[in-house]
Amino acid sequence: MSNRPLIRRPVAAVATALLAVAALVAGCTIDRGSGASARSAGPVAEATLAPADNAENVNPTAPVSVTISAGTIDQIALTNAAGKQVSGALAPDKRSYTITEPLGYDATYTWSGTAVGTDGKPIPIDGSFHTLAPKNTVPATLNIADNQEVGIAAPIILQFKTSVRNKAAVEKAVTITTDPPTEGAWAWFPDDNGSRLHWRPRNYWAPGTAVHVSAQLYGLDLGAGNYGYSDLTSEFRIGRSQIVQADAPSHRMRVVRDGQPMFDFAVSYGEGNEPRNVTRSGVHVVTEKYQDFMMSNPPFYTNVRERWAVRISNNGEFIHANPESLSAQGSANVTNGCINLSPGDAQTYFPTALYGDPVEVTGTSIPLSAADGDLYDWTIDWNTWASMTALRGTPSAVVSATPVPPQPAGGR
Repeated sequence: MSNRPLIRRPVAAVATALLAVAALVAGCTIDRGSGASARSAGPVAEATLAPADNAENVNPTAPVSVTISAGTIDQIALTNAAGKQVSGALAPDKRSYTITEPLGYDATYTWSGTAVGTDGKPIPIDGSFHTLAPKNTVPATLNIADNQEVGIAAPIILQFKTSVRNKAAVEKAVTITTDPPTEGAWAWFPDDNGSRLHWRPRNYWAPGTAVHVSAQLYGLDLGAGNYGYSDLTSEFRIGRSQIVQADAPSHRMRVVRDGQPMFDFAVSYGEGNEPRNVTRSGVHVVTEKYQDFMMSNPPFYTNVRERWAVRISNNGEFIHANPESLSAQGSANVTNGCINLSPGDAQTYFPTALYGDPVEVTGTSIPLSAADGDLYDWTIDWNTWASMTALRGTPSAVVSATPVPPQPAGGR
């Protein structure tokens, strides 16, 4: 108990004092000064992780981000198990952070950082997730390299190391962009266990066409536990139009460049007395050429050196020099299936041949087919070709123009 004397004030005085206190309190509620104690507390910041904390079997190409509500990011990093930081981008408003490179397969990634809420208080950003572990990663290759110039019959070939079950997903992941626009379609070739996908135009390419191929295969589910090994791109150009017109009954071979006759050679085609030496009829495609090439056709001959050899199918058909058939060239067909020219004519033709040039063979008894190798694309009529896509009933023609430059692949 206080020892101070009790003082009795008049009621009016007490009321006046209470009013003064009330006025003081009211004055605090409308004062907009800068004192921190005068501010009202804001909402607490909250971090949302994508994928969620402790997520498993995350696709390495799936979107990965952190989003902050009621606050902004102060510092942030996503690192792999080795401590390497993954590249990312902070939004201008600092409310989100997005990873900008693909992740690795079967790997753990960890978030670390802080955010500051509108209440001025920091919160931690932490969490982790694990990416999927494929049964196998499957490499693939494209047949045409960057900056290559090819002939007007060149197909685009995507060759996988093993068969692909999820064929529709692959077609959706590959984009063909051309300038000028070019109608074409995909076809899966049944003779290669479903591991080979071709794209060809409906008609021969227009000379000078610019082509860009983008295959986003990394992280793609190919089926049966297999996933794509890496993305692929290629940017190339169609060269001049050069068509070889190879008419067996005439014993001649004409080369037409941009619609104009260029050469007319006396040649000899396959003798045709048995199936093995019939030059196949149909549109062949130039694939390789060699100034010197050792040819074998057991038991008839082995390791015979031939000059100026241009391969036109995988069944052993070449256009090449052969002085031994010189007396028959222009008058009789006596070869084992190749198209024989004189050494001088073969050397003249050789430098003009380009990968993808069409060689149109006519007038023989056996057509080119799947039995003759992997480039019989032009022997398939268009309606049949269009039915060989895994995306039946959906548009497969190219309608875009102006090639898009290839994008660099990210780290792992």
